[in-house]
Amino acid sequence: MTDARGPRRQKVTLQHVADAAKVSKATASLALNNNPRISEATRKRVLAAVESLGYVYNQRAASLRTQRSFTVACIIHELSNPFSAELTSGAESQLAARGFSLLLGTAAQDHQKQARMVKTMLERDVDGIILSPVMGTDSDTLGKIAEYCPLVLTTGHYESLDIDSVDMDNENGAARGVEYLVENGHKRIAFIGGAEERPSRQSRLLGYRKVLRKHKIPFDPSLCIASAVTRRGGYDAAQQVLALANRPTAAFCYCDVNAFGVMLGLRAAGIEAGKDFAVVGFDNVAEASLWQPSLTTVATDPTALGEQMAKLMLQRIAEPDMPIQRVIMPSQLIVRDSTAALVKEPR
Repeated sequence: MTDARGPRRQKVTLQHVADAAKVSKATASLALNNNPRISEATRKRVLAAVESLGYVYNQRAASLRTQRSFTVACIIHELSNPFSAELTSGAESQLAARGFSLLLGTAAQDHQKQARMVKTMLERDVDGIILSPVMGTDSDTLGKIAEYCPLVLTTGHYESLDIDSVDMDNENGAARGVEYLVENGHKRIAFIGGAEERPSRQSRLLGYRKVLRKHKIPFDPSLCIASAVTRRGGYDAAQQVLALANRPTAAFCYCDVNAFGVMLGLRAAGIEAGKDFAVVGFDNVAEASLWQPSLTTVATDPTALGEQMAKLMLQRIAEPDMPIQRVIMPSQLIVRDSTAALVKEPR
């Protein structure tokens, strides 16, 4: 009896893909598993054969064979900050290009939540974890995670641990921003934003103080205002420095999000950034060029930062015994309208 649906299509196998790509079955399998021994040209040829033939790769079966899940966890502080969103996007795109999926979790600066997220990811048998450690995370905690799977840290490194890390050029980047303000005549410069315990804030504060010493400008602790990494944090800090008897004429901000809040706080007080007050941020998130006025900022390219973290993770997965890498991403100052004019003396 003839099937009314017509003849069943022959199942496409890995051997069909190998034949179409003119490679061995083993090579085709290695290419689909993103094995670094396979050249990019061969991998593309195999992927073209997969697309042409409509081959469906059984990832579950491959995971059983290779003892890999082809997933990488990324645990960050929060997603409300556009820097984190851009960083995650960069990591995801790089992983996807090599056939890996990203599992995202947030710890919200909570040690217990971080521990739960790490446990959850390990239970899902991830091939590695990209982690932005909660402030105060000790070396022992990180060392134990690294015993279970490859680990890449996103904010600095721990001297006592042999763990891969990718970080921004925090100290020198901050120095560039503050130096620009001094060159434009500012001597009362506030440092606004970030929690005091954040290693990245401490490094940026070092850069700030280094420039003050260079120009023999006295350090005034009242001008250094820690805050949440939010617009509200920047807004409230702006109100605080504006209440000083001897107001600053400029502010270097821990991050762009704090800088946005500072500019809103200035505006609420009838002061305009770029005319009455100079503001410099840090990160160069996409919103910085669209803000009014556009924000002068230290550019760190969070998307490229995420891509570098993912590349380092993939290298570590492929070569577990390779030397530890500690990467510092370069930064540059992007001058825009928030520092366009020399400001007037504070009223």
